[in-house]
Amino acid sequence: MRFLSRYTYGKVGQPSQGLSVLAEALTMVDQTAECWWEAELHRLKGALLLAHAEGREPDVKEAKACLHQALAVARQQRAKSLELRATMSLSRLWHQQGKRTAAYELLAPIYGWFTEGFDTVDLQEAKMLLDELAA
Repeated sequence: MRFLSRYTYGKVGQPSQGLSVLAEALTMVDQTAECWWEAELHRLKGALLLAHAEGREPDVKEAKACLHQALAVARQQRAKSLELRATMSLSRLWHQQGKRTAAYELLAPIYGWFTEGFDTVDLQEAKMLLDELAA
């Protein structure tokens, strides 16, 4: 379960190892054209870059580029669930940067696209983030 390990590295405070595994996975995407999870790989890379401080400032510029890439890939693939995840990650970053209105305007239409599945973790988190941004 290499995919799960990418996520786990960030959760256990080892973003460097996670970034290494993600680089390998993204190389495989380029080599094999197996791109089902490409958007999620870019999103996770962005999240790990933000967590990868280790005594220095996170690479916000590269993280933001990864999140935009995740969003673009998800939109191109018409993968609404992955688009929602990428949008939530970018909205959280913008919220931290004081761009509350822009974050809300980015997330609200994607959340509004869904008509079912509101008991899923992603949609519950999106709703909580929207409520926080609207406050």
